[in-house]
Amino acid sequence: MTRHVIAAVDELPPGTRKFLDIDGRPIAIFNIKGEFFGLLNRCPHQGAALCEGPLIGLAQSSDPGEIEYTKLGEIIRCPWHGWEFDIRTGQSYCDPKRFRARAYPVNVEPGTAVVKGPYVAETIAVSVESDYVVVDL
Repeated sequence: MTRHVIAAVDELPPGTRKFLDIDGRPIAIFNIKGEFFGLLNRCPHQGAALCEGPLIGLAQSSDPGEIEYTKLGEIIRCPWHGWEFDIRTGQSYCDPKRFRARAYPVNVEPGTAVVKGPYVAETIAVSVESDYVVVDL
């Protein structure tokens, strides 16, 4: 598994999304109330650019006539046919057993861990003394 740096946390504030192409896969990264989630930008129903749809909530009912609107901004609605998916899990509320959007794990890591990378070249101390460049080996 190859790690990819997407953006600094400040570049993706809550309620926003960022579209990427990673190794030929269209992916969208969402910031939902400070948590980050990734979805394949393809609706499993008929292949529309799923993540370009509106962010909505989920209408739920525990009793007849009572509707509670939950998960505000956590559900993506496909722009083609209106199918709805939970951004956190990719689960469809239209037909959850057959359709699920591909979800990707997204982590926030300190910049020092990301910038450092897995490979570190050996460094050599260099200093300037009385207009001469000096290398210490």
